Amino acid sequence: MIAMTGRVTMLGISRWAEKGGSYRTVQRFFYTVNPWAQILWAFFCGHLLDCQDTYLLAGDECVVTKAGKQTHGLDYFFSSLRQKAVPGLSFFTLALISTRQRRSYPVCVEQMIRTEEEKAVSQAKKKAKPAHPKRKPGRPKGSRNKNKAEVVLNPELQRIQKMLRSFLNTIRGTIHLTYLVLDGHFGNHPAFHMVRQCQLHLISKLRYDAALHFPYSGPSPRRGPTPRLGEQVDVHSIPEAYLKETKVEDGFETRTYQMQLLHKDFPDPLNVVILLRTNLATQSWANVILFSSDLELPYEKLIDFYSLRFQIEFNFRDAKQFWGLEDFMNVTPTAVTNAANLSLFMTDVSQVLMCQYRQDDPNFSVLDLNAYYRGYRYVTETIQMLPQKPDINLVSQLFHKVAALGRIHPAKTPVSSG
Repeated sequence: MIAMTGRVTMLGISRWAEKGGSYRTVQRFFYTVNPWAQILWAFFCGHLLDCQDTYLLAGDECVVTKAGKQTHGLDYFFSSLRQKAVPGLSFFTLALISTRQRRSYPVCVEQMIRTEEEKAVSQAKKKAKPAHPKRKPGRPKGSRNKNKAEVVLNPELQRIQKMLRSFLNTIRGTIHLTYLVLDGHFGNHPAFHMVRQCQLHLISKLRYDAALHFPYSGPSPRRGPTPRLGEQVDVHSIPEAYLKETKVEDGFETRTYQMQLLHKDFPDPLNVVILLRTNLATQSWANVILFSSDLELPYEKLIDFYSLRFQIEFNFRDAKQFWGLEDFMNVTPTAVTNAANLSLFMTDVSQVLMCQYRQDDPNFSVLDLNAYYRGYRYVTETIQMLPQKPDINLVSQLFHKVAALGRIHPAKTPVSSG
């Protein structure tokens, strides 16, 4: 797979495989149930784990477009790249992110399949809501308070929680995880509750216009309970006491605030970081609201940890571009699972292989790795056809020359022919 060109399909792999890698053998592998969770974790422990490092757990969904009607799990999913729902497959991936190396390593991949009940509810929401008469202001008579701590998780969160708990049981005693980083899709109380049930702290993002409030600090009312929510936060008039940092760069001013705030949908206070960015020339502005359930997490780490979440997107990019996540044409449940897990497993393998080359060439990329191994394959096949094996120095020069043909970054020093 590292040396091959063209689409990464079963037929493509068999064409580049050596003795013992016939199409039937490759097909047999794809139709065999493999314990991918254990394989990914064992490979991470054996080749990538650094006991002195600190790791974050990140999760994200990857949507793969597919045509036809027979592929297992085919449905309409929202694609962030196309900004619309597209027919395809959805895979939810958990990855460990190294805070020292600042790279992401997939460790758990599962296909997200919606039930018929979920599809029916989704279709019902699309229908136009009937016009109801406007009710009177105030609280309806006979209504009761709801306990916000009691949350019923939707099927999507139930699947993710089951996946998360299974992974935490697998790694128990090996590394200690504190934070789960998720994107803004999970910036809500049900996701917050789901993560806290797994004994982890959530780091995520709220809407830019989220209705956040300061805790109530006024006098106690004569009648009724003391209000929980105080004044609503206005990003343009946050007290200077909460200002942590101000930066001016390239005509933009970025002000960073950190405070503990309340949200009407969350029963617990949130550790909130607000970044307000202003164009000094036009005075146009934009803001980002990050939050965590860990009230003691400093703002620098909260921002840094959330920014590291994007490393998982590079895994999806490499899996689609180089390792066949967009190429496979399998349709059965087992074959689809194997194809998706194999492509993301290869992102971990490529990271291990590139480490030795990046010590001398920091810009060494996956394309360079492909060219290196393809050149090795070409030279090996050519030498086997010669009646007499040439001098070792000539072999090394041939290997260096051929391996550099398709590289993006030129090799600085001749590489060994092995």
